[in-house]
Amino acid sequence: MNEQKTPLIRLAKRDDMDPKRVWAIRGASFLVAILIGAIIFMVMGHNPFSAYGTIINGALGKKTAIRQTVKNAIPLLGTALAIAPCFKMRFWNIGAEGQITAGAVAASYFALFWADKLPAPVLLVVMAVAAAIAGGLWGLIPAFFKAKWNTNETLFTLMMNYIIIGVVKWLQGGPWEGRPGSQIIPQFEKSACLPKVFGVHCGWIIVLVLTVLMYIYMSKTKQGYEIAVIGESLNTARYAGMNVGRIIMRTMFISGGISGLVGFVVASGADNTLHAGVAAGVGFTAITVAWLAQLNPFAMIGISGLLAVLQKGATTLQTRMEVPASISEIITGIFLFCMLGCEFFINYQMIFRHKENKEAKA
Repeated sequence: MNEQKTPLIRLAKRDDMDPKRVWAIRGASFLVAILIGAIIFMVMGHNPFSAYGTIINGALGKKTAIRQTVKNAIPLLGTALAIAPCFKMRFWNIGAEGQITAGAVAASYFALFWADKLPAPVLLVVMAVAAAIAGGLWGLIPAFFKAKWNTNETLFTLMMNYIIIGVVKWLQGGPWEGRPGSQIIPQFEKSACLPKVFGVHCGWIIVLVLTVLMYIYMSKTKQGYEIAVIGESLNTARYAGMNVGRIIMRTMFISGGISGLVGFVVASGADNTLHAGVAAGVGFTAITVAWLAQLNPFAMIGISGLLAVLQKGATTLQTRMEVPASISEIITGIFLFCMLGCEFFINYQMIFRHKENKEAKA
Protein backbone atom coordinates (compact mmCIF):
# COMPACT_ATOMS: atom_id res chain seq x y z
CA MET A 1 0.00 0.00 0.00
CA ASN A 2 2.78 2.41 0.91
CA GLU A 3 4.57 1.41 -2.30
CA GLN A 4 1.58 2.54 -4.36
CA LYS A 5 1.52 5.93 -2.69
CA THR A 6 5.24 6.45 -3.17
CA PRO A 7 6.05 7.94 -6.62
CA LEU A 8 8.26 5.92 -8.93
CA ILE A 9 10.82 8.72 -9.05
CA ARG A 10 11.08 11.63 -6.67
CA LEU A 11 13.52 14.49 -6.27
CA ALA A 12 15.41 15.29 -3.10
CA LYS A 13 17.72 18.16 -2.27
CA ARG A 14 21.33 17.04 -2.02
CA ASP A 15 23.56 17.79 0.91
CA ASP A 16 26.72 19.71 0.16
CA MET A 17 28.61 17.80 -2.53
CA ASP A 18 32.36 17.35 -2.64
CA PRO A 19 33.82 20.19 -4.81
CA LYS A 20 35.80 17.67 -6.88
CA ARG A 21 32.60 15.81 -7.73
CA VAL A 22 30.85 19.09 -8.56
CA TRP A 23 33.53 20.04 -11.07
CA ALA A 24 33.53 16.49 -12.45
CA ILE A 25 29.79 16.82 -13.21
CA ARG A 26 30.35 20.21 -14.84
CA GLY A 27 33.21 18.83 -16.92
CA ALA A 28 31.07 15.87 -17.98
CA SER A 29 28.23 18.19 -19.03
CA PHE A 30 30.67 20.17 -21.18
CA LEU A 31 31.84 16.97 -22.88
CA VAL A 32 28.23 15.91 -23.47
CA ALA A 33 27.57 19.28 -25.14
CA ILE A 34 30.61 18.77 -27.39
CA LEU A 35 29.42 15.28 -28.36
CA ILE A 36 25.86 16.42 -29.13
CA GLY A 37 27.26 19.28 -31.21
CA ALA A 38 29.53 16.85 -33.05
CA ILE A 39 26.56 14.65 -33.95
CA ILE A 40 24.71 17.68 -35.35
CA PHE A 41 27.72 18.66 -37.44
CA MET A 42 28.01 15.12 -38.83
CA VAL A 43 24.31 15.05 -39.71
CA MET A 44 24.84 18.33 -41.58
CA GLY A 45 27.75 16.76 -43.47
CA HIS A 46 30.57 18.66 -41.75
CA ASN A 47 33.65 17.35 -39.97
CA PRO A 48 33.15 18.03 -36.22
CA PHE A 49 36.88 18.59 -35.65
CA SER A 50 37.00 21.17 -38.43
CA ALA A 51 33.83 22.83 -37.13
CA TYR A 52 35.08 23.17 -33.57
CA GLY A 53 38.47 24.26 -34.87
CA THR A 54 36.74 26.99 -36.85
CA ILE A 55 34.87 28.15 -33.75
CA ILE A 56 38.06 28.43 -31.70
CA ASN A 57 40.05 29.97 -34.52
CA GLY A 58 37.26 32.41 -35.32
CA ALA A 59 37.13 33.62 -31.71
CA LEU A 60 40.81 33.48 -30.70
CA GLY A 61 42.83 32.96 -33.88
CA LYS A 62 43.68 36.58 -34.68
CA LYS A 63 44.09 39.82 -32.77
CA THR A 64 40.99 41.25 -34.41
CA ALA A 65 39.01 38.15 -33.45
CA ILE A 66 40.22 38.31 -29.84
CA ARG A 67 39.26 41.97 -29.63
CA GLN A 68 35.78 41.22 -30.91
CA THR A 69 35.43 38.35 -28.44
CA VAL A 70 36.44 40.62 -25.58
CA LYS A 71 34.00 43.24 -26.85
CA ASN A 72 31.22 40.61 -26.75
CA ALA A 73 32.16 39.56 -23.22
CA ILE A 74 32.11 43.09 -21.74
CA PRO A 75 28.32 43.64 -21.59
CA LEU A 76 27.72 40.02 -20.55
CA LEU A 77 30.03 40.35 -17.56
CA GLY A 78 28.77 43.80 -16.61
CA THR A 79 25.12 42.76 -16.71
CA ALA A 80 25.76 39.54 -14.79
CA LEU A 81 27.42 41.63 -12.07
CA ALA A 82 24.40 43.93 -12.07
CA ILE A 83 21.78 41.24 -11.48
CA ALA A 84 23.86 39.21 -9.01
CA PRO A 85 22.81 41.09 -5.83
CA CYS A 86 19.14 40.94 -6.86
CA PHE A 87 19.29 37.20 -7.41
CA LYS A 88 21.16 36.78 -4.13
CA MET A 89 18.19 38.53 -2.51
CA ARG A 90 15.71 36.29 -4.42
CA PHE A 91 14.43 39.34 -6.30
CA TRP A 92 14.11 38.11 -9.89
CA ASN A 93 15.28 41.07 -11.96
CA ILE A 94 14.45 40.14 -15.56
CA GLY A 95 14.58 43.79 -16.58
CA ALA A 96 18.31 44.31 -17.11
CA GLU A 97 17.61 44.61 -20.83
CA GLY A 98 15.46 47.68 -20.19
CA GLN A 99 17.83 49.14 -17.60
CA ILE A 100 20.70 48.87 -20.10
CA THR A 101 18.56 50.64 -22.68
CA ALA A 102 17.53 53.37 -20.22
CA GLY A 103 21.19 54.01 -19.42
CA ALA A 104 22.06 54.15 -23.11
CA VAL A 105 19.26 56.70 -23.72
CA ALA A 106 20.53 58.99 -20.94
CA ALA A 107 24.13 58.72 -22.13
CA SER A 108 23.08 59.33 -25.73
CA TYR A 109 21.29 62.55 -24.82
CA PHE A 110 24.54 64.12 -23.62
CA ALA A 111 26.51 62.56 -26.50
CA LEU A 112 24.17 64.09 -29.08
CA PHE A 113 23.43 67.50 -27.56
CA TRP A 114 26.37 68.30 -25.27
CA ALA A 115 29.38 67.06 -27.25
CA ASP A 116 30.30 70.62 -28.34
CA LYS A 117 29.76 72.12 -24.88
CA LEU A 118 31.95 69.90 -22.69
CA PRO A 119 35.54 68.64 -22.96
CA ALA A 120 35.80 64.92 -23.78
CA PRO A 121 36.80 63.60 -20.30
CA VAL A 122 34.05 65.61 -18.57
CA LEU A 123 31.51 64.60 -21.21
CA LEU A 124 32.26 60.89 -20.75
CA VAL A 125 31.96 61.17 -16.96
CA VAL A 126 28.64 63.02 -17.29
CA MET A 127 27.39 60.34 -19.73
CA ALA A 128 28.40 57.56 -17.35
CA VAL A 129 26.76 59.20 -14.31
CA ALA A 130 23.58 59.97 -16.27
CA ALA A 131 23.42 56.38 -17.54
CA ALA A 132 23.86 54.95 -14.04
CA ILE A 133 21.16 57.20 -12.59
CA ALA A 134 18.72 56.47 -15.43
CA GLY A 135 19.25 52.72 -15.17
CA GLY A 136 18.93 52.89 -11.39
CA LEU A 137 15.67 54.83 -11.54
CA TRP A 138 14.28 52.44 -14.17
CA GLY A 139 15.07 49.53 -11.86
CA LEU A 140 13.72 51.38 -8.83
CA ILE A 141 10.17 51.53 -10.26
CA PRO A 142 9.40 47.76 -9.99
CA ALA A 143 11.33 47.62 -6.70
CA PHE A 144 9.07 50.32 -5.21
CA PHE A 145 5.92 48.46 -6.26
CA LYS A 146 7.35 45.23 -4.85
CA ALA A 147 8.20 46.85 -1.54
CA LYS A 148 4.89 48.75 -1.30
CA TRP A 149 2.35 46.28 -2.70
CA ASN A 150 4.30 43.02 -3.13
CA THR A 151 3.80 42.95 -6.90
CA ASN A 152 5.34 40.22 -9.06
CA GLU A 153 8.82 41.54 -9.88
CA THR A 154 9.42 39.00 -12.67
CA LEU A 155 6.52 40.22 -14.81
CA PHE A 156 6.98 43.86 -13.81
CA THR A 157 10.67 44.04 -14.73
CA LEU A 158 10.05 42.07 -17.94
CA MET A 159 7.32 44.46 -19.12
CA MET A 160 9.53 47.47 -18.34
CA ASN A 161 11.91 46.26 -21.04
CA TYR A 162 9.36 46.76 -23.81
CA ILE A 163 8.39 50.22 -22.62
CA ILE A 164 11.89 51.68 -22.87
CA ILE A 165 12.58 49.90 -26.16
CA GLY A 166 9.43 51.56 -27.50
CA VAL A 167 10.77 54.92 -26.32
CA VAL A 168 13.98 54.36 -28.28
CA LYS A 169 12.02 53.46 -31.42
CA TRP A 170 10.08 56.70 -31.03
CA LEU A 171 13.34 58.65 -30.67
CA GLN A 172 14.78 56.94 -33.76
CA GLY A 173 11.89 58.02 -35.93
CA GLY A 174 11.17 61.29 -34.14
CA PRO A 175 13.11 63.93 -32.21
CA TRP A 176 16.55 62.25 -32.45
CA GLU A 177 16.29 61.07 -36.05
CA GLY A 178 19.28 62.07 -38.19
CA ARG A 179 18.50 62.19 -41.90
CA PRO A 180 14.70 62.53 -42.33
CA GLY A 181 13.11 59.17 -43.09
CA SER A 182 16.20 57.18 -42.10
CA GLN A 183 14.89 56.11 -38.64
CA ILE A 184 18.55 56.22 -37.54
CA ILE A 185 20.07 58.27 -34.72
CA PRO A 186 23.35 59.96 -35.79
CA GLN A 187 26.74 58.60 -34.80
CA PHE A 188 28.35 60.13 -31.72
CA GLU A 189 31.15 62.66 -32.00
CA LYS A 190 34.61 61.31 -31.24
CA SER A 191 34.65 63.13 -27.90
CA ALA A 192 31.61 61.07 -26.80
CA CYS A 193 33.21 57.71 -27.64
CA LEU A 194 35.18 55.67 -25.12
CA PRO A 195 38.92 55.56 -25.86
CA LYS A 196 40.54 52.26 -26.79
CA VAL A 197 43.06 50.38 -24.67
CA PHE A 198 44.92 47.51 -26.39
CA GLY A 199 42.60 47.82 -29.36
CA VAL A 200 39.33 47.47 -27.38
CA HIS A 201 37.28 50.28 -25.85
CA CYS A 202 38.12 50.81 -22.19
CA GLY A 203 34.80 49.32 -21.08
CA TRP A 204 36.73 46.13 -20.29
CA ILE A 205 38.63 48.03 -17.60
CA ILE A 206 35.35 49.37 -16.19
CA VAL A 207 33.76 45.91 -15.87
CA LEU A 208 36.88 44.39 -14.31
CA VAL A 209 36.90 47.15 -11.68
CA LEU A 210 33.18 46.50 -11.14
CA THR A 211 33.96 42.79 -10.64
CA VAL A 212 36.28 43.55 -7.73
CA LEU A 213 33.88 46.09 -6.24
CA MET A 214 30.91 43.71 -6.51
CA TYR A 215 32.87 40.93 -4.79
CA ILE A 216 33.72 43.28 -1.93
CA TYR A 217 30.16 44.61 -1.78
CA MET A 218 28.49 41.20 -1.65
CA SER A 219 30.90 39.43 0.68
CA LYS A 220 32.54 42.08 2.85
CA THR A 221 29.94 44.77 3.56
CA LYS A 222 26.92 45.14 5.83
CA GLN A 223 24.65 45.72 2.83
CA GLY A 224 25.88 42.51 1.22
CA TYR A 225 25.11 40.66 4.46
CA GLU A 226 21.60 42.12 4.52
CA ILE A 227 21.04 40.96 0.93
CA ALA A 228 22.12 37.44 1.88
CA VAL A 229 19.83 37.34 4.93
CA ILE A 230 16.79 38.47 2.90
CA GLY A 231 17.61 35.84 0.31
CA GLU A 232 17.66 33.14 2.98
CA SER A 233 14.53 34.20 4.85
CA LEU A 234 12.36 37.31 4.78
CA ASN A 235 11.01 36.51 8.23
CA THR A 236 14.51 36.27 9.67
CA ALA A 237 15.42 39.60 8.11
CA ARG A 238 12.33 41.27 9.58
CA TYR A 239 12.95 39.65 12.97
CA ALA A 240 16.47 41.08 12.91
CA GLY A 241 14.99 44.54 12.42
CA MET A 242 15.92 45.03 8.76
CA ASN A 243 13.82 47.36 6.64
CA VAL A 244 13.20 44.84 3.86
CA GLY A 245 11.40 47.25 1.53
CA ARG A 246 14.17 49.83 1.69
CA ILE A 247 16.86 47.19 1.12
CA ILE A 248 14.97 45.87 -1.93
CA MET A 249 14.75 49.36 -3.43
CA ARG A 250 18.38 50.14 -2.63
CA THR A 251 19.60 46.90 -4.16
CA MET A 252 17.53 47.34 -7.31
CA PHE A 253 18.77 50.91 -7.72
CA ILE A 254 22.35 49.62 -7.58
CA SER A 255 21.53 46.77 -9.96
CA GLY A 256 19.80 49.11 -12.41
CA GLY A 257 22.64 51.61 -12.06
CA ILE A 258 25.25 49.06 -13.08
CA SER A 259 23.05 47.92 -15.97
CA GLY A 260 22.69 51.55 -17.03
CA LEU A 261 26.46 51.89 -16.93
CA VAL A 262 26.66 48.87 -19.24
CA GLY A 263 24.29 50.72 -21.57
CA PHE A 264 26.70 53.66 -21.61
CA VAL A 265 29.63 51.35 -22.36
CA VAL A 266 27.82 49.67 -25.25
CA ALA A 267 26.46 52.89 -26.76
CA SER A 268 29.67 54.88 -26.34
CA GLY A 269 32.24 52.12 -26.75
CA ALA A 270 30.83 49.49 -29.12
CA ASP A 271 28.01 51.04 -31.18
CA ASN A 272 28.83 54.77 -30.97
CA THR A 273 25.13 55.48 -31.37
CA LEU A 274 21.75 54.54 -29.95
CA HIS A 275 19.28 52.07 -31.44
CA ALA A 276 16.41 49.90 -30.19
CA GLY A 277 18.58 46.78 -30.03
CA VAL A 278 21.37 48.37 -28.00
CA ALA A 279 21.05 45.71 -25.26
CA ALA A 280 21.22 42.92 -27.88
CA GLY A 281 19.73 40.30 -25.54
CA VAL A 282 22.56 40.39 -22.99
CA GLY A 283 20.06 41.18 -20.24
CA PHE A 284 18.70 37.67 -20.62
CA THR A 285 21.95 35.83 -21.44
CA ALA A 286 23.56 37.39 -18.37
CA ILE A 287 21.06 35.48 -16.21
CA THR A 288 22.71 32.29 -17.44
CA VAL A 289 26.15 33.73 -16.69
CA ALA A 290 25.15 34.67 -13.13
CA TRP A 291 23.61 31.27 -12.37
CA LEU A 292 26.46 29.26 -13.85
CA ALA A 293 28.92 31.31 -11.81
CA GLN A 294 26.85 30.70 -8.66
CA LEU A 295 26.72 34.51 -8.28
CA ASN A 296 30.51 34.61 -7.83
CA PRO A 297 31.80 37.78 -9.56
CA PHE A 298 35.19 36.31 -10.43
CA ALA A 299 33.68 33.13 -11.86
CA MET A 300 31.53 35.34 -14.08
CA ILE A 301 34.66 36.45 -15.93
CA GLY A 302 35.33 32.92 -17.16
CA ILE A 303 31.69 32.16 -18.00
CA SER A 304 31.30 35.44 -19.90
CA GLY A 305 34.50 34.71 -21.81
CA LEU A 306 33.31 31.22 -22.75
CA LEU A 307 29.96 32.47 -24.04
CA ALA A 308 31.69 35.26 -25.95
CA VAL A 309 33.96 32.69 -27.62
CA LEU A 310 30.91 30.63 -28.62
CA GLN A 311 29.12 33.72 -29.90
CA LYS A 312 32.03 34.98 -32.00
CA GLY A 313 33.06 31.47 -33.11
CA ALA A 314 29.52 30.61 -34.20
CA THR A 315 29.46 33.70 -36.41
CA THR A 316 32.73 32.63 -38.05
CA LEU A 317 31.38 29.10 -38.47
CA GLN A 318 28.41 30.49 -40.34
CA THR A 319 30.57 32.46 -42.81
CA ARG A 320 33.47 30.04 -43.36
CA MET A 321 31.68 26.70 -43.50
CA GLU A 322 28.36 28.03 -44.83
CA VAL A 323 26.54 26.61 -41.84
CA PRO A 324 23.01 28.07 -41.46
CA ALA A 325 22.67 30.71 -38.77
CA SER A 326 20.11 28.50 -37.02
CA ILE A 327 22.70 25.70 -36.61
CA SER A 328 25.18 28.11 -35.03
CA GLU A 329 22.49 29.21 -32.57
CA ILE A 330 21.54 25.59 -31.85
CA ILE A 331 25.15 24.72 -30.97
CA THR A 332 25.33 27.68 -28.60
CA GLY A 333 21.98 26.69 -27.09
CA ILE A 334 23.16 23.11 -26.54
CA PHE A 335 26.18 24.29 -24.58
CA LEU A 336 24.01 26.58 -22.46
CA PHE A 337 21.44 23.83 -21.87
CA CYS A 338 24.05 21.28 -20.79
CA MET A 339 25.90 23.76 -18.59
CA LEU A 340 22.69 24.78 -16.86
CA GLY A 341 21.32 21.25 -16.75
CA CYS A 342 24.31 19.96 -14.81
CA GLU A 343 23.38 22.27 -11.93
CA PHE A 344 20.22 20.18 -11.50
CA PHE A 345 22.27 17.05 -10.80
CA ILE A 346 24.54 19.02 -8.48
CA ASN A 347 21.66 20.32 -6.36
CA TYR A 348 19.17 17.46 -6.60
CA GLN A 349 19.17 13.67 -6.71
CA MET A 350 16.60 11.31 -8.19
CA ILE A 351 15.40 8.62 -5.78
CA PHE A 352 13.79 5.53 -7.33
CA ARG A 353 11.04 3.72 -5.42
CA HIS A 354 12.54 0.23 -5.58
CA LYS A 355 15.94 1.49 -4.43
CA GLU A 356 14.37 3.36 -1.52
CA ASN A 357 12.44 0.24 -0.46
CA LYS A 358 15.60 -1.88 -0.52
CA GLU A 359 17.43 0.64 1.64
CA ALA A 360 14.50 0.72 4.09
CA LYS A 361 14.45 -3.11 4.42
CA ALA A 362 18.20 -3.20 4.92
